[in-house]
Amino acid sequence: MPRTHVALSDRSYDVIVETGLLSRTGSALIEAGSAHPRIAIISDATVASFHAETLTKSLESVGFSPTLHLLPAGESSKSLSKAESLCREMASAGHDRKSLVIALGGGVTGDLAGFVAAIFYRGIPFVQIPTTIVSQVDSSVGGKTGVNIAEGKNLLGSFHQPSLVLIDPETLRTLPDREFREGFAEAIKHAAIRDDSMLDELAALDPANRDVPADLIARNIAIKARIVEADEHETLGLRALLNFGHTIGHGIEAALPYGQILHGEAISLGLRAALHLSEKHAGLSASDSARILNVLQHFRLPLVLPENITTETVMDRLSRDKKFVSGSIRFVLIRSAGDAFVSKDITTEDLRSAIAHLRQSP
Repeated sequence: MPRTHVALSDRSYDVIVETGLLSRTGSALIEAGSAHPRIAIISDATVASFHAETLTKSLESVGFSPTLHLLPAGESSKSLSKAESLCREMASAGHDRKSLVIALGGGVTGDLAGFVAAIFYRGIPFVQIPTTIVSQVDSSVGGKTGVNIAEGKNLLGSFHQPSLVLIDPETLRTLPDREFREGFAEAIKHAAIRDDSMLDELAALDPANRDVPADLIARNIAIKARIVEADEHETLGLRALLNFGHTIGHGIEAALPYGQILHGEAISLGLRAALHLSEKHAGLSASDSARILNVLQHFRLPLVLPENITTETVMDRLSRDKKFVSGSIRFVLIRSAGDAFVSKDITTEDLRSAIAHLRQSP
């Protein structure tokens, strides 16, 4: 049972990865010290149809009293209006400052439920139970919560660390193929910035096989945990390394109505753009770049920008991104596979060049 400890002083927590863990959630919470019986499960309707009953039974079997609060599946649920409606539902259901929130679902649910937990009664604890690759290897750990506004992704939010993360790889079996594959963009990102040997392990996986090794998930979590521990609130520049591929990737994702391109698909394009700029400005070898691109192709992730996305739209969206500080660009590059750094030398013309590069076949 791989277990990763995220050491953040009084905000420390464990991440447990174990097949079948969902059905043992109740006992895992007891072991972690949760005692208050009131739990608000926040999930989207699709995920809940597969997993809410198992979770509810597990909680009730050890004395917890859960309520289920549903949201529509998809990025459009990450909104202030949905956060307000969830808070009102919880208040009406009798939840208070001693209640616990459980986020059951992917990154959208985790971000939204974490934000709700951060603001309900000025902050209550929450537990992440991620059910997608993206959320299991990345977004469930680190404490970034938030919602979107029309001007950009995650522009409203809070740092609110979970008190526990429970990962059951079995939940991945219920994902559609596209949603399953897109999550590997984040694992490829981790390999590119910190662990080049993981690229070979990812390339050896069968994208059609849902038996994702627990150890592989735990390795990704450990990479993110060590970076978060060193720079929890992204004030030192180290945590920004996790944004490799995300500056242009977020711009692409925001260029279309939410959901038309999945997060991991946009990040795949952002990774290709970042590799292009790394070759030009950081000395990345063509062979290292091709090695990473090959793993993205292995999971059938897009590498060519859709024709209906204009360069100006991407530039407009990414200029509003949080990775711009006082108008300057902090862009993550890699010198070689596994060796990332934050550059201040990338210009807007470089960004335009990288977007143009995405219009060419690899």
